Amino acid sequence: MNMITNMLTKAICVSSIVLAGFSAYAEPIDASTKERGRAVVDRAIEYLNTQQDPNSGGWGHNPDGPNFPAITGLVINGMLLDPRIDPSNPVVDRGLEYILSFAQIDGSIHDGMLPTYNTAICISALSQARTHRADSALASGIAFLKTVQYHNRNTGGIEAPDFNEPVAEDHPYYGGVGYGKHGRPDLSNLSFFLQAMHDAGVSTEDPAYKRALVFLSRVQMNDETNDMHYADASNQGGFIYATVPNAESIDSIPGQSQAGDMVETSPDGGSITRLRSYGSMTYSGFKSLIYADLSPDDPRITAAWRWIESNYSLEENPGMGDQGYYYFLCAMGRALDSWGADRVGEHDWRADLVDTLEELQREDGSFAIKHERWMEDNATLITAYALIALQHAIN
Repeated sequence: MNMITNMLTKAICVSSIVLAGFSAYAEPIDASTKERGRAVVDRAIEYLNTQQDPNSGGWGHNPDGPNFPAITGLVINGMLLDPRIDPSNPVVDRGLEYILSFAQIDGSIHDGMLPTYNTAICISALSQARTHRADSALASGIAFLKTVQYHNRNTGGIEAPDFNEPVAEDHPYYGGVGYGKHGRPDLSNLSFFLQAMHDAGVSTEDPAYKRALVFLSRVQMNDETNDMHYADASNQGGFIYATVPNAESIDSIPGQSQAGDMVETSPDGGSITRLRSYGSMTYSGFKSLIYADLSPDDPRITAAWRWIESNYSLEENPGMGDQGYYYFLCAMGRALDSWGADRVGEHDWRADLVDTLEELQREDGSFAIKHERWMEDNATLITAYALIALQHAIN
């Protein structure tokens, strides 16, 4: 009898998650909320127009370098999500030319720093433009991105000059991409990588997606689908940042969460301390699972959705407070729009997002700075994040 009850309970839970993915068609955003959201979008775009560098056409441009074309990529992405704006818009056209000015011979797009991060975000922007020059850069950009994914015939490319060995599937790096001094892959970079693949129309049958799923499973705190010891007996369902904090910790594989640890209840009713899942990485991970075309009843999808329902909030980046707040909203908007749900539990996330960003918007159209970590004291960057989130909420 208990077995039958458990099977029925699980079936009901899965069915509710599947149905959530179709609620967008039953409850579209109401006209008044959409109108308010459109007004916030218009003010944000007006602000961003004033921040475009008159000489280079980019945003956040530093004449002395190095520059981060990804900032311009995020701005262009947010603008081109607006059905009223097309690539021929003079502001957008100059921004696209700025991005292309950083194209390298190997297909990457950067100014000597963070090639994966910059290339992936710029590829997403170019994918929306679909101009002749943009299209010519897409194929080489995607080809470059595939060179920085760790697998059994690849080393991490130029992002890993000190780690020049291919990795087997049981290695904690496998399927991931990364950047910077730590020399290891992380979920943030992988999510932008997969966003670029998705936006450029790369087939989900591509091996890059299949490899990515291995890494994604290992940064989800879900014992059922994670073969790493740091997830043993964990039932959180949310995501952490990385499988290891640095190259020196490969042998111990401790995992890494920017949100630290938490105490959770083990299956036998005891208390265990595990790495804490948090909002920005969970929405990034959930979105990545969707882009990889997993079925709605896949246990990784259902576990992530359970975490999202249980930890729903727009007052903070759950688990991180104000740190990475606008990045979190951007990931949330992209993920929930891709999933197709207007509600998370009883919450109308689209209306909540409009309400929240309407309140946070300043007179000049930018948004209130919540925390300086991860460059979120940069008004242009957080306005671009907010714009992308809003476009996914109202369009």
